Amino acid sequence: MKYRLWLTALAVLTLDQITKGLALAGLRDGPIDLIPNVVTLRLAFNPGGAFGLLRHLPGFFLLATIVVVGVILVWARRIDDRRWHVPLGMVLGGGLGNLTDRLIRQHDGRVVDFIDLQVWPVFNFADSAIVIGVVWLLFLGSRGEPEEPARDSS
Repeated sequence: MKYRLWLTALAVLTLDQITKGLALAGLRDGPIDLIPNVVTLRLAFNPGGAFGLLRHLPGFFLLATIVVVGVILVWARRIDDRRWHVPLGMVLGGGLGNLTDRLIRQHDGRVVDFIDLQVWPVFNFADSAIVIGVVWLLFLGSRGEPEEPARDSS
């Protein structure tokens, strides 16, 4: 059962859309310093990829996100090792969150970003979930150890 993958994706998508809605409503009048010179909530609209990468290629990221979501949906059907479910769900949910922005929100295909750490481009919850999920998947892939199947105690 891959319920952990789907629950994770749904949780990431939901939290991403809620936090973006709050940012759109609460940051219209300007940024809010949570910790001065460290963390600022600042409304930004990103046409590029995670953390503002390749801003001049918004169409590429729309297509790339659709492809990645499709690959995850196909791959998830074949993954039986439960260790992969949560990180795949994080990448899926984050991808769907940013895809929702590009397709549904009225910001010309740009993604809503709002977390500014001052030393990094402004990002959002979906970007964080994608990066953490990918790092986790790379870690799992580097280990190469399959999970032992559960033994029936009867």
